[in-house]
Amino acid sequence: MNRRHTPQPTAIGVFLLAAALVAGCSTNSSATPPEGAVIAAELHPEIVRELPHDTGAFTQGLEISDGTLFESTGRVGHSWVRATALDSGAELAHVDLARPMFGEGITVAGDTVWQITWKDGVAIARDRNTLAQQRQVSYDGQGWGLCTQPDRLVMSNGSDTLTFRDPVTFDATGSVDVTLDGRPLDRLNELECSSDGFVYANVWTTDRIVKIDPATGVVVGRIDADNLKDALPADERAGIDVLNGIAQIPGTDRFLVTGKLWPRMFEVRFVS
Repeated sequence: MNRRHTPQPTAIGVFLLAAALVAGCSTNSSATPPEGAVIAAELHPEIVRELPHDTGAFTQGLEISDGTLFESTGRVGHSWVRATALDSGAELAHVDLARPMFGEGITVAGDTVWQITWKDGVAIARDRNTLAQQRQVSYDGQGWGLCTQPDRLVMSNGSDTLTFRDPVTFDATGSVDVTLDGRPLDRLNELECSSDGFVYANVWTTDRIVKIDPATGVVVGRIDADNLKDALPADERAGIDVLNGIAQIPGTDRFLVTGKLWPRMFEVRFVS
């Protein structure tokens, strides 16, 4: 299955059923949680304002650092990484990813911008200011999402596992399995490491974002973001793909959230 395009409804049903039976993915929120399980709080995005978004951006990674918005996109031959001024939207740097690589998540670690790839097994270290490639390193498995905590990187690969990596060498240093209401949760996609120590993750093919305690892997908050797609005018919904892309606005409790090929980004707060 090509995960870069939203399956049709019948395909989604088959996919979710197979995931639940084979991988134990927690897709049925109405099922009785195991005894003693931590139950995730129900949250939703409160829209603060709307901003324009490039409808050609098949968004895979989104991050804000020092007033700059970094975005990476996917699809072979159309993958790129870009830096823009958050206040004005002016483009500061733009680099295309060489074929046949398929771009995925992105994060800023000091003076380095790390970009991962889907099935290529390659992470690219880029100059923070120019986005020029400095070096490449290899990793096993797929790459989906990436974010930075003070002393490590956090990476998703589409499974229920988050892998911790050294921010300089990109070597794996540990991992944690993610659970929602006591059950494994896979399809973890684009990540955001927030200032309060939690990791937020888009769940692929859904309009859901989860808030994860990286120390335990437990999802402590489940965010239903259906209202964001609904907020788009009907004539702007044609051709859009799934919700993907989340970036905390530094120094605030607000986030920018968007989707693949979406015409808008939403500044939101997550509220109960």
